Amino acid sequence: MATKIRLQRHGRKGYAFYPIVVADSRAPRDGKFIERIGSYNPNTNPATISLDFDRALYWMEVGAQPTDTVRSILSKEGVLLMKHLRGGVKKGAFNEEEAQRRFNAWKEGREKEANAAQLKMDAKKAEEAKARFEAEAEKNRVKGEEVAKKKAEKLAAEEAAAKAALEAETAETAEEAAE
Repeated sequence: MATKIRLQRHGRKGYAFYPIVVADSRAPRDGKFIERIGSYNPNTNPATISLDFDRALYWMEVGAQPTDTVRSILSKEGVLLMKHLRGGVKKGAFNEEEAQRRFNAWKEGREKEANAAQLKMDAKKAEEAKARFEAEAEKNRVKGEEVAKKKAEKLAAEEAAAKAALEAETAETAEEAAE
């Protein structure tokens, strides 16, 4: 039986997530499978991958063929590297401890890169938020100046009207006094 490690499509239209399964190559895409070894959710940023590393490695070693997408996922998670290192151990190129040391060094480097990328993304988001805040503050300042100007004009108009009324009143009282 030819086995494949592939993705099954689940979720709704426009929001799919994918269980990673080991299945007979003749089975339908979303049909019967032998074992579920993980999941892949491309809807998050960065994409969320959960994988049973040991089972994925086992299936790779017994000959299951991954699809192109699953191959890239397994490569990013280090399953293909570990398979390669175990092949070197079987051939006698180096021992198990050396293989584990090389894998751990690779994993640390990958984690550093991921952390650096996350920090860069967080810094970019913070910078964008600061720029949006400053733009909003500038808009509020300009609008506040316009409102203050309108209030000052309205107040000046009211004062002028009050002064004119006062002058008219004084003129009336002066006329009344003159009569």
